[in-house]
Amino acid sequence: MAGDVRAASDGDFDVVVAGGGNAGFSAAHAAAERGRRVLLLEKGPEEGAGGNSYYTAGAFRVAHDGLGDLAGVLDPDDRHAVSVLPPYPAAEFAADMAKVTGDRNDKALTEVLIGESARTIRWLHGKGLRFRLMYERQAYPDADGRQVFWGGLAVGSTGGGRGLIEQHTRAARQAGVEIRYGVRARELTLDGGRVSGLTWEDEQGLTGVARAGSVVLAAGGFEASADMRREHLGAGWQRAKVRGTPYNTGDMLAAAVAAGAGTYGDWGTCHSVAWDAWHKENESNRELTNQLTRGGYPLGIVVNAEGRRFLDEGADFRNLTYAKYGARILAQPGGLAFQLFDATTRPSLRAEEYDMPGASVVTGDTLDELAAGMGVDAAALRATVDGFNASIDRSVPLDLSVLDGRASATVPPKSNWAVPLEHPPYYAFPVTCGITFTFGGLHADTHGRVLDVGGEPIPGLYVCGEMLGGLFSGNYPGGTGLTSGAVFGRRAGSLA
Repeated sequence: MAGDVRAASDGDFDVVVAGGGNAGFSAAHAAAERGRRVLLLEKGPEEGAGGNSYYTAGAFRVAHDGLGDLAGVLDPDDRHAVSVLPPYPAAEFAADMAKVTGDRNDKALTEVLIGESARTIRWLHGKGLRFRLMYERQAYPDADGRQVFWGGLAVGSTGGGRGLIEQHTRAARQAGVEIRYGVRARELTLDGGRVSGLTWEDEQGLTGVARAGSVVLAAGGFEASADMRREHLGAGWQRAKVRGTPYNTGDMLAAAVAAGAGTYGDWGTCHSVAWDAWHKENESNRELTNQLTRGGYPLGIVVNAEGRRFLDEGADFRNLTYAKYGARILAQPGGLAFQLFDATTRPSLRAEEYDMPGASVVTGDTLDELAAGMGVDAAALRATVDGFNASIDRSVPLDLSVLDGRASATVPPKSNWAVPLEHPPYYAFPVTCGITFTFGGLHADTHGRVLDVGGEPIPGLYVCGEMLGGLFSGNYPGGTGLTSGAVFGRRAGSLA
């Protein structure tokens, strides 16, 4: 492999892409279809490549007008005939972005993200990428036997994150993109103020320079660096579990800043979720990937190690709250919490997560027995559950596909989908904070052109994916990251 990398440094490229995830590949596709000679450098080895995209469920949030509008890009499925997929118009997408970020999202970037979401999915489909409806994650059966989708998110990559990266890789190779694995991009090279390439180092320690007319940065955030997490996210964040790739350590963020790039967005928050706390291999697990997520909390309640609730499990649809609750868990004693369910709610939990081999769980025929297995004070747990059960407005019917208003008037309240825990056996799933990606990044315009500290474009430098700052703050609408990577990767590659 060292010989291959040395050969890559000997010639000039039109475009060098740093990062082999969904965003990087999207940029490479767009550059290659314009006849550009493209080199893609991936820090991970081939068997560990794909960035965070590999670890995802493959969800893409897309503005659309219902099932008929999406049919042309979806794999055939007999369930389509009995599916209810409400339209997800651009205005609703924009409202969700503003709501979850506290209106701190960059409006120009958001407009492009939403306006090009469906068009970009169709573009990827034309390159051989496949998509499907995510029945197992985003639909509930109703009384008439229909599959009802909820929360504005329905489309996913066929094969999840693994399938996404396999399909991207195949399309890139067919288009003539050179892919180099195990090569770490180090610094940007400059020629009279213009970015002219980057330096690299491979797994054997060989170093070199890849010269190019343009460089596209798609190397992810800094979530895999404990030191950078502590510096930017705060004390305690070094304890968070890294859900995805171990290679996103902020190298190219630092390199871009050293070359004069401006930073942008919220560097103090991140995407973090409820994550299996007791699984022995709960970091960067390429076999289980997203299965270590625990997203069923809207059906139950969440308590900390003191047996007390601390968040509203039914504040909104799961895919509009899950990315902020990891931080809430990390702030609890020991960075630990438990999701509680009973015999009524347990069968409705997603099998891919809660029935996965080795899933951590405590069971008990009584709440006292459950508390003993959790290591929680039994009296405190009983008081929490009893208070929750007694405060439920049972006159409101339960409907998991809408914000049903079936609330429990406890402190904190549970605003929707309140189901009493009263039928044994009881289940407690231990969860901690799993960090996905960081929200702060580089300042860029809507075409992905990186801006310097004065707001002017740096010639020859582009950014996309998790390195692009400004879209998210504090929270995140599920499925938006892959869509953003594809949209802005395509835009960057179309100019590079």
